[in-house]
Amino acid sequence: MTNSETAEEPPAPRRPHGTAGRGGKRERLVAAARQVLYERGVEKSALADIAAAADVPLGNVYYYFKTKDALVSAVIEDYRQSFGELIAQVSQGEEPAGRLKALLAALTERQERLASYGCPIGSLSCELGKRDDDQRAEVGAILAGLIDWAETQFRAMGRDDARELATALIAAYEGIALLAAALRDPGLISTETSRLSRWIDFLAGLQPAGPGHRTGR
Repeated sequence: MTNSETAEEPPAPRRPHGTAGRGGKRERLVAAARQVLYERGVEKSALADIAAAADVPLGNVYYYFKTKDALVSAVIEDYRQSFGELIAQVSQGEEPAGRLKALLAALTERQERLASYGCPIGSLSCELGKRDDDQRAEVGAILAGLIDWAETQFRAMGRDDARELATALIAAYEGIALLAAALRDPGLISTETSRLSRWIDFLAGLQPAGPGHRTGR
């Protein structure tokens, strides 16, 4: 993690690095859990680690969260709210192509973080995807919501293959985040973001097709 990065991963609202002294203990624990789970993963994160990051005595954690799973559920809900705020923000654009590019820019804004740890929701989905419980479904619903929203934008562009295009867009984001993290190369994210922006413009009829474009209809 670089010194210039905040404690929160994309696309959460910007907050100062560190959580101690900011908000109540529960809010600090959830914010710290987001950071620790993102950087270390669920299995390698202990409640003691999260308590230390939140500057909350370990004994106090159990007053708010009886188990680590309860804290993970709170983190998933915090992500859901953050993504909801993000969608509301980018939905203010006048044109669907602009809204799609605004989402893409927001998701890939912190490239160093993505290249270090991957997509926070994608990474959490991979871990929880091996379970058969509500948490797996809850975190998957966040990505499904992104696809649903993107589908609405492509449909507003007059695309009858809107669902396919929406799935391809979110899959491309998740894929480049994974590849950049595996290779520790944030430049891959810049390159792919530019390509996807040109692709969206092409689909919207804003620029001619170039090499590698797939028209589809």
